[in-house]
Amino acid sequence: MPLVLFDLDNTLVDRQLALNDAVTALCRSNALAANADQWLRTELADRATADDFARLREAFDLEASAADLWQEYVDLMSATVTCRPEVLEGLARLRAGGWTIGVITNGAGDIQRAKLAGTGLADLVHGVAASGDLEIRKPDRRLFELGASRCGVSLADGGWMVGDNPTGDVGGGHQAGLRTIWLRGRPWPDGLPAANHVVDDVTDAITILLTEE
Repeated sequence: MPLVLFDLDNTLVDRQLALNDAVTALCRSNALAANADQWLRTELADRATADDFARLREAFDLEASAADLWQEYVDLMSATVTCRPEVLEGLARLRAGGWTIGVITNGAGDIQRAKLAGTGLADLVHGVAASGDLEIRKPDRRLFELGASRCGVSLADGGWMVGDNPTGDVGGGHQAGLRTIWLRGRPWPDGLPAANHVVDDVTDAITILLTEE
């Protein structure tokens, strides 16, 4: 069974839209001032961890515990993040076609798995590796190895990596011995080898995979 590993945020799901909604709701429920709202949007722009909410609590002298703030944010993100029906349908077609599907994502394990569960993606993938599981991040090859292992396969058998981050997804995928598909959008670093395919949408990547094997 061929392996494909997908990035999660801004590949399978729209993290930015969910982040905006979650921060707005969090600030409203905790009566946070506008400067706290802007602080959250800046600090959580690329990723979020429980430590961010410990710093939020200290910076703005909040009564709620850091653990409670983090859990509220996790719950809000899992409730607001969405995966488009056509993406879910495409993944279902890959599974039906014999593909082994994994998710490899930089982020805390609890929030990333909550997103997968909330969107229905958890039912379509064979394994998940989040950077918080090992405290390592893409492009570290070990995270790719963990993703493949959790899918019940080996990187030695090859496969594909699909994602929007040139260095983490494409560069990391190359180092892991995988073919790659890049969702264009971010600036491409000088000297980074090209992806095998470049697309504008993850559904285009799924179409390529369905015709490659």
